[in-house]
Amino acid sequence: MPHPRSRFLAWLGLIPAIVSADAIVGNSFVADSPPTRSSHASTIVETSTGIAAAWFGGTAERAKDVVIWYASLEGGRWETPVEVARGNEDSGAPQYACWNPVLVQEPSGPLHLFYKVGPSPDAWWGRHKFSKDGGKTWSKSTRLPYGLVGPVRNKPIRLADGTWLFGSSSEDAGWRVHMEWSRPPFTEWSRTPALNGTNDWGAIQPTLLAWAPDRIQALLRTRQKVVAETWSRDGGRTWTPVAKTSLPNPNSGIDAVMLQDGRALLVYNPDAGNRATIGIAVSRDGKDWKHVQNLESTSAAGNGALDRNPGELSYPAVIQSKDGRIHITYTWKREKVRHVVVDPARL
Repeated sequence: MPHPRSRFLAWLGLIPAIVSADAIVGNSFVADSPPTRSSHASTIVETSTGIAAAWFGGTAERAKDVVIWYASLEGGRWETPVEVARGNEDSGAPQYACWNPVLVQEPSGPLHLFYKVGPSPDAWWGRHKFSKDGGKTWSKSTRLPYGLVGPVRNKPIRLADGTWLFGSSSEDAGWRVHMEWSRPPFTEWSRTPALNGTNDWGAIQPTLLAWAPDRIQALLRTRQKVVAETWSRDGGRTWTPVAKTSLPNPNSGIDAVMLQDGRALLVYNPDAGNRATIGIAVSRDGKDWKHVQNLESTSAAGNGALDRNPGELSYPAVIQSKDGRIHITYTWKREKVRHVVVDPARL
């Protein structure tokens, strides 16, 4: 539980409270003093050498100086972040902002980095590079085929035949979700049509849960103040109509993971009206979800005090490492990336 002095300081509004911290066994910033003024949209992965994270950072989202940063967790401490991608890697092209990195560790293979480049989400394109030494050095970046962006924000899942299924979306003609798939070395791609009509749903940024080899659930961020879902029974080729779940969504990113004990875990903002609180819900079937833990709150309702510097807690990424612990990163007030470690047995 939080120390009594910490609770007192939170009550005074001097620090944001870590709420109901029973299951939290680790909590830190990926960089106490980030290399840029703004940090957002983190991704986390377990590599062959340990835990690593990436995010985009610069003066502000959309600014041309926004690049992709990378850091690894070594000996229980985060190493100094390094720049690993920027938006001028096409020969002779001007520099554009980078967006939404996604780290993917290929089993017995390279560490892959997917990210977006462009002036805005309705005009960006996907790029890919890889590392054969656990993120120390990286290949030259390549641009994905036209009309494909790869994983738009969340990690993919690897199917039984070795294909990687990527949740993706587009914003150039309204918010629409689609799926993409490819195999290493990720040079040939396929995709589904849009899975939603914009008259019914404004949905983007799927996170994928594999309940069985061919039975996959996608949870979606929406503009309708609720997490939506769609299901596939053929490994991601066809999908059911998009429908609402019982989970709130304040038009903010989500991420989920299948746990080793058979439960699904979702990290999300549990208030449909704002991004001031971030927490965890779990489910045993993908239908009935239970909110089990708040991670942090900057709101009066969330922690019993009004933070004097309120800001969003958003865009989570989540994995379960081989040792069973859950690793979560998320945006802290658009300034830093928070890393929280959770013991699933305590949820």
